[in-house]
Amino acid sequence: MTLVIRPYRPDHAAAWRTLNEDWLIAGGYALEPKDQLVLGDPRGSILDKGGFIFIAERHREPVGCCSLMAMADGGYEVGKMAVRAGARGLNLGWRLLDACEAAARAAGAPRLYLETNKAQTHAIALYRRFGFVDLPPQPTPYARCDVWMEKRF
Repeated sequence: MTLVIRPYRPDHAAAWRTLNEDWLIAGGYALEPKDQLVLGDPRGSILDKGGFIFIAERHREPVGCCSLMAMADGGYEVGKMAVRAGARGLNLGWRLLDACEAAARAAGAPRLYLETNKAQTHAIALYRRFGFVDLPPQPTPYARCDVWMEKRF
């Protein structure tokens, strides 16, 4: 089985949107305005602003994704991390985070930051194993967010 983490290409647009909408809807979350923006215009809302998007492919089929959004302090927000149900258990979450950290370090970032929901227990456990620590509440555009974390370099 061939698993590859690739930088986003325009032909990934449909998979980017579907992977993220699927986990949001499955989790019982509403698609919020910021979701609509980054899913509908990944180039303009993430890439053209200095961010990155990574797509995990298995046999050339997109099965996971994650983004890095440039922050005002020089750090990057990890966002829109999703792994298709049939591809879970293949260590893709770790591999996507590893690609994010490598890109952030190469860009000279001081940290990775993320926002999530306490119901995402598997994701939170992964983030903690990866070295993220909890933060106090931060300003957020997401109604679903109730957990804030960072990993400093």
